Amino acid sequence: MRRSEVARAPRRAADSSLPLVVDLDGTLIRSDLLVESFFSEIGGAPRSVLALARVVPGGKAAIKHHLGGADLDVGRLPYEVEVLGRIAEAKSSGRRVYLASSSNAALVERVARHLGLFDGWFASDIHRNLSGAAKAERLVAAFGEGGFDYLGHDGDDLPVWARASRAVAVRPAPATRRRLLALAPDATFLSESGTGWAQRARIWARLLRVHQYAKNTLVFVPAFMAHRFDGPAFLAALLAFVAFSLCASSVYLVNDLIDLEADRAHPTKRHRALADGRVPLRAAMGAVPLLLAAALGVSLAVSTAFAGVILGYFALTLAYSLVLKRKMLIDVVTLAGLYTVRVVGGAVAVGAVVSDWLLAFALFMFMSLALIKRYTELTARLDRGLPSPANRDYELSDLPIVAALAAASGYNAVVVLALYLSSDAVTQLYSRPKLLWCVGPVILYWISRALLLAHRRMMHDDPIVFALRDRVSLIAAATVGALVLAAI
Repeated sequence: MRRSEVARAPRRAADSSLPLVVDLDGTLIRSDLLVESFFSEIGGAPRSVLALARVVPGGKAAIKHHLGGADLDVGRLPYEVEVLGRIAEAKSSGRRVYLASSSNAALVERVARHLGLFDGWFASDIHRNLSGAAKAERLVAAFGEGGFDYLGHDGDDLPVWARASRAVAVRPAPATRRRLLALAPDATFLSESGTGWAQRARIWARLLRVHQYAKNTLVFVPAFMAHRFDGPAFLAALLAFVAFSLCASSVYLVNDLIDLEADRAHPTKRHRALADGRVPLRAAMGAVPLLLAAALGVSLAVSTAFAGVILGYFALTLAYSLVLKRKMLIDVVTLAGLYTVRVVGGAVAVGAVVSDWLLAFALFMFMSLALIKRYTELTARLDRGLPSPANRDYELSDLPIVAALAAASGYNAVVVLALYLSSDAVTQLYSRPKLLWCVGPVILYWISRALLLAHRRMMHDDPIVFALRDRVSLIAAATVGALVLAAI
């Protein structure tokens, strides 16, 4: 709505007896119930997307009504503390307080009843989307022109502020703030401490898992193993690294959006930027196609075949986020496959032939790491007295078998390495292949140590991150690299 379209109501003198009306999305909570309910719906049952598609022609109100039945845990939503303080202050002074939201009535009612602070609520139903001018008309009909104070958040609230007695805004965007001040020079602003650009960059870097990009160095392995140390090969591998990193970030965002509720119930993941409301959900949604498009653009600069690998990787990671991570053992096999796809992608990028030996070794090795990850997650829940995870198909009683499978997979990787070193293939690439037999004991030591540290509760919840930060692991990796180079 343009500024000229907003009719300004006559301002009343400050009246502490007027009811206080509070918006929900972005105001009372640092989140958006429409986005939350959408991802809760598709995360719980991906086939529900088809049911949702059938109600789209009915408009936004029909979509919100359909999603109103989402099983959201409103008790764990990221509530704005300063807004709760304002509500408590109003209640203590005898004022009536109402919740008014464009979200579906069923969800709004659940939030209102959970908090127990409101005298009533206004919300969207199947016939009407209570947003913007429609919300303003509804509140004026209930309280009269200028007969209420309004606490809102964004540009959709401008028509409501225009017809309220006093306007209060929570973290408005700069453009919204300017328009509000033109409309109501006496407007009040809450939660404006904000964050600097450097802190916002750090938040987004964590959200995009930039620290996880080191996993994508696996794309350099095929060139290293094929002894391709030329400039074109390095450039192709570097572009592959960038493409996998951008693609992985897009899927991390999708995964975080789907796992909002599970993350909020997790002892450490509840501090993630989407779960605690530091980054708007719609901003994360908008970043997903941008990151994927950038990944495809970079991959096409390598080759169309490599772009196909990136698309396959995205599809598999999306399937993992939506369905496969909730399937016992299928989840860890998929994780191992995703790491192996990085190796395959590196081979496609540099035009190297990836050997069956390398694929088999990678699959067993990453299967072991995926199982160690699950073992660490289960022991963390056990130690905190928490029940078995609801969003994973594992029980706490599975811990012994998960540990056994992790050990078996890791040791099988070493067996595959030994079989490769016993084959004729090794003599075609290495002039001193006997040196490579020293690699086996190093990997055996590392796998065994990782298992022991996991058992002692000293393992990071992501073994790959642990390996990149652990001094012993880095020494082991450097030793393996030196042995391979010496054997050439």
